[in-house]
Amino acid sequence: MDAFWLSATVWKYVSIPVFSALVGYVTNVVALKMMFYPLEFRGICRPYLGWQGIVPRKASKMTGVAVDTLTDSLIDEAEIFERIDADALSAVLEGPMRRETGLIAEQIMQEQHPALWARLPTAVREEIKRRLSARAVHIVAAVNVDMRANLSYLFDLEGMIVKALVRDKSLLNDIFLQTGHREFKFIARSGLVLGGLFGLIQMLIWLAFDGWWLLPVFGLIVGFATNWLALKMIFAPRRPVRIGPWRVQGLFFRRQNEVAEDYGRLVAERVLTTGALVDEILYGPYAVKLNAIVRHEVAGAVDDALSRMRPLIGWALGEADYAALKTRAGEETVARMPRVLADAEPYFQRTLRIRETLTERLTALSPRAFEAMLRPAFEEDEWILVAVGAALSLAVGWFQLVVVFSDVFVARFGALF
Repeated sequence: MDAFWLSATVWKYVSIPVFSALVGYVTNVVALKMMFYPLEFRGICRPYLGWQGIVPRKASKMTGVAVDTLTDSLIDEAEIFERIDADALSAVLEGPMRRETGLIAEQIMQEQHPALWARLPTAVREEIKRRLSARAVHIVAAVNVDMRANLSYLFDLEGMIVKALVRDKSLLNDIFLQTGHREFKFIARSGLVLGGLFGLIQMLIWLAFDGWWLLPVFGLIVGFATNWLALKMIFAPRRPVRIGPWRVQGLFFRRQNEVAEDYGRLVAERVLTTGALVDEILYGPYAVKLNAIVRHEVAGAVDDALSRMRPLIGWALGEADYAALKTRAGEETVARMPRVLADAEPYFQRTLRIRETLTERLTALSPRAFEAMLRPAFEEDEWILVAVGAALSLAVGWFQLVVVFSDVFVARFGALF
């Protein structure tokens, strides 16, 4: 018995399922890597001699799918905007606005008219700052009234999604990799198991009939079958099916609740963030109107704060300088609006509930709609993953024939060398 196990011939045969299992695993891992990497094309004579990950290469289509999925099925813009309570938002913004307007009074006067500001009594300077700060509530109220009347213009939701996905090329990859992390691990591990099983069948056939072509042909079959079966087992069947004592369902659908949670978290943290929402208010379609309202209200606030001393201030500065002072105060207030609205980010996070909304809606999707969320954008290129697995396995099959079963190779092809 010891002599049997020590026989080189026995270990040659044992190597068949071992090689097959390793090939199944490696080809599946390589196929997965090729789906996502590299982010940019590497090679020459694009697109013929080289490679770019399927997801990055189809970024525009993927972005379109993501936008359609989010805006058509998951997020109702009007519903999200209606969650903003004008009074609550005013209460959040009033404190920061008071703080910034008080600082602006000091900064502008010292910057443009330091001598005049220095000559004013401390009590007068403090009264000016106090009165200007007190008008902050009017600025917030005016902005709030207009925002409430123009909620649909505050955010360009589609534009926000596109900007986020275009700005960060790795983001699309992360969406797929994080939401489908278990499925991708399954694909890799299934290659090991299925490859080993196919290898056992291959070994038994080889024992009975050692045709030289068996190793490369079975290599081709193993690479093709392991990748194809792994993809099928992820997405089929959509609904649970009983096969004897087993309940079979595609892994992606079995984990719908988990995938929904991962997707909702990732989109809320990387795409529709509260910071991005604030930026959209400040720099998006509504920005021009917001800035105009702020400038107008600040001009009124300056008049009010200096009303008792306007003849004196006007005489000391002149009407042109006084008008320039109001303009500069408006500009500085607009420049400080990011700091003011930054204080509203926690409020937006609590109120808009983007993560929770996405998770709830995804969980409620039908299996067909849920599959349409992630799969269609790269479904047409799944054959590439299968073909890559088959080609690599074919090459390893030839390697086994040439190196491990060299006697068979020499007997068949020795005359050619």
